[in-house]
Amino acid sequence: MHGSTPGHGVSRRAAEPPGHLSAWPFVVWFGIVAMLADVVYEGARSITGPLLAHLGASALVVGVITGVGEASALVLRLVTGPLADRTGRFWAWTIAGYVITVVSVPPLGLTSVLWVACALVIGERVGKAVRQPAKDTLLSHAAAVTGRGRGFAVHEALDQVGALAGPLAVAGVLAATGNDYGPALLTLAVPGALALILVVWLRVRVPHPARYEPGATTEPTAGKMPRPAQITAGVARLPGTFWVYAGFTGLTMTGFATFGVLSFHLVRAGLLPASAVPVLYAAAMVVDAMAAIATGWAYDRYGARVLVVLPVAAAFVPALAFSAMVGVAVVGVLVWGAALGIQESTLKATVADLIEPGRRATAYGVFAAVVGVAAAAGGALAGWLYETSIPLLVAVTVALQLVALGVLVTTLRRARASRRTR
Repeated sequence: MHGSTPGHGVSRRAAEPPGHLSAWPFVVWFGIVAMLADVVYEGARSITGPLLAHLGASALVVGVITGVGEASALVLRLVTGPLADRTGRFWAWTIAGYVITVVSVPPLGLTSVLWVACALVIGERVGKAVRQPAKDTLLSHAAAVTGRGRGFAVHEALDQVGALAGPLAVAGVLAATGNDYGPALLTLAVPGALALILVVWLRVRVPHPARYEPGATTEPTAGKMPRPAQITAGVARLPGTFWVYAGFTGLTMTGFATFGVLSFHLVRAGLLPASAVPVLYAAAMVVDAMAAIATGWAYDRYGARVLVVLPVAAAFVPALAFSAMVGVAVVGVLVWGAALGIQESTLKATVADLIEPGRRATAYGVFAAVVGVAAAAGGALAGWLYETSIPLLVAVTVALQLVALGVLVTTLRRARASRRTR
C-alpha cells in the first residue's frame, strides 16, 4: 500500500515558474485558508449537539442529523470529485465550496426552528463536499514536493489552529451572553469573509498548482460535464488496492461516533455546561493536530502500517467518552480528537499515493463517499445505541474496530508479499 511515490525519492524542487509560490509556502497559505474556514464551521460544529437539543432534538435526531451532515460532506464527493477531474476547474470548485460553508453558518444563530437549523447544519457540510476533492487534489500536487505525509500533516495542523480558535471564540461569546447562540454564531462571519478573500488571492498567485508535480495536469479529462456513465467508468478504473483500503476506512468510520452525540451526552448527563463544550472541542482539535503531524511524519517514514493505531484509538472512544465521570469522558473526547487527526491527514495521504494525478479527484470523491456512508451509519448507530444501552454501544464499537483492524493487517501483509514477488 505504500510503494514508490512522489513523496519518496523524487526531486523536491517545485516546477512553478518564477514569481509564483514554491511548494511549502503554497501548503502553508492553503493551510491558513483552511484555518480561517475552520474557525467558522468548527466553531459551529462544537455546539451543534447542544444547539439542536436546545431546539428540541433528541439524541437520535442529533445522531442522524450530524451523521447525515457528515455523509453529505463525503458522499456527494462521489459526484464533485469526477466533476472536478472532468472540468479541470479545481480552483472554481474549491472557492464555491468555501462560499457555501461561509454563508451557511451565521444564520444558525438566528433560527429558532429545528428543521431550519438541521438544514443549515447539512448545508454547511455540503459546502465541504463541493470543495474537498478539488482542494485535496490541488494540495496533493504541492505535497508531491514536500512529501505526502508531511504536506497533508502541516496543512491539517494549520487547519486545526482554526478548529481550536473557532470553538474558543464561540465559548467566550456564549459565556459572555449567557449561552445565547445568536451572537456566538454571527461572529463567525468575519473569519469566513477573510477565508474567501485569501483563497481568491491564492488562486491568482498560483493558478496552476499541478506544475509542482511532474506529470500532473489540470486539463479536463473529457468535456465539461461528465455523464453518469462517464462517472461510473472512471470509478470502475480505480485499482483493487484502493477499494480494499476504502473498505477498511468505512469499517472503522462506522464505529466512530460524531461529536454531536458526544457533546449531547456531556450536557445531558450534566458533566459539562453548554459553554464548556466548545472548550473541550478545542482541546480535542489540539490533539487532532498533534496526531496528524505525528502520523504524517511516521507515514512518510514507515508507510501505511502506521494506520493500525486508528481502529485501536477509535475502539477506546465510546468506553471513555460516554462515561458518567467527567474526567474519563474528557479523556474519551481527546482520544476521539486523535483518531480524527489521523482520519483527516494520513488517510488522505495514502489515497494520493495509491492513485495517479489524472484520477485523483475521482478517487478522493469515491473514498469520501465510502467514508460518508459509514459516517451516516455511525452517527445514527451511536445515537440509537446511546438511548438503548451504553454498554451495548461500547461492545458494538469495539467489534467493528476489531474487524477493521483485521482487514488492515491482512491488506498490509498481502502488500508486503506482493512486493517480495516482484
